[in-house]
Amino acid sequence: MEPLTTQRARSLWLTTEPLHAVCYFDDGCRALGKDLGLKGFWMGYFVTRTAPLGAVEAAAATAVLGVFAPGMVARTLPAAWSIVSPARALDERLTRAARALRALDPDLDRSATALLPHLQTLVDAAPATARPLFAANRALCDRADPVEQLWQLTTALREFRGEAHLAVLADQGLDACEALVLAAATGRVPKDTMRVDRGWTEEEWEAAADRLRSRNLVDAHGNATPAGLRERTRIEEETDRLAARLLRPLPPAEVDHLLELLAPLAHRVLAAGLLPFPNPIGLPRPDTP
Repeated sequence: MEPLTTQRARSLWLTTEPLHAVCYFDDGCRALGKDLGLKGFWMGYFVTRTAPLGAVEAAAATAVLGVFAPGMVARTLPAAWSIVSPARALDERLTRAARALRALDPDLDRSATALLPHLQTLVDAAPATARPLFAANRALCDRADPVEQLWQLTTALREFRGEAHLAVLADQGLDACEALVLAAATGRVPKDTMRVDRGWTEEEWEAAADRLRSRNLVDAHGNATPAGLRERTRIEEETDRLAARLLRPLPPAEVDHLLELLAPLAHRVLAAGLLPFPNPIGLPRPDTP
């Protein structure tokens, strides 16, 4: 695949992920779980992230989400579905995400109108095979509100890329905890909070680190070795390659135009300071690749 194609795929992620990510970092979005009667942020996270699939059980949700400890997911699902329905959780998620985006950019309705046809084309043409979260989110993209539709389309795109990323991790022989330990060892995600945020015990985390040390991917201090840094670079490059499938329906010039339209919106979200760096989703600072 041509380097420019994978570069455009990465640019698509860099300019859509901030829009999607308001659902994790905006205060109103973070309060969703509590407002629905759930126990805090993480219960709300698991409910809203998996709700496109319906009232999913813990084992299936753990497999689909990829990097969370099974016990952490099981403490929420399926019990949460007796408190809130998937449909209500999705409506609340979408309403709050759109509200957060409008607060950051009062002119967003006009921008969204220009973006929607391009994004819809990408989402409609993408293959759904082996991409359950993408497929489930794509089915939710028919919204009358343009900002809600914009957020939902960017969410479908990010789930497509996320499922590609999980496929690469599996192909590289990394289990869920190992993948997080390696990402933290490179500084891609917060080293001091990632274990707890994803529900792994100290023993599980250290066992994963030992396995990575046996493969010369991390050193005795938990930092990535040169081989570990190369592995992480390879993972990102392969994810970009698989995610580039999204761009096939549009000619390169139209893709570039789409990226130009998205860039100022992403910049406004990042400039608002909602996202910390490093952050749990691995989004780099705007001035880094």
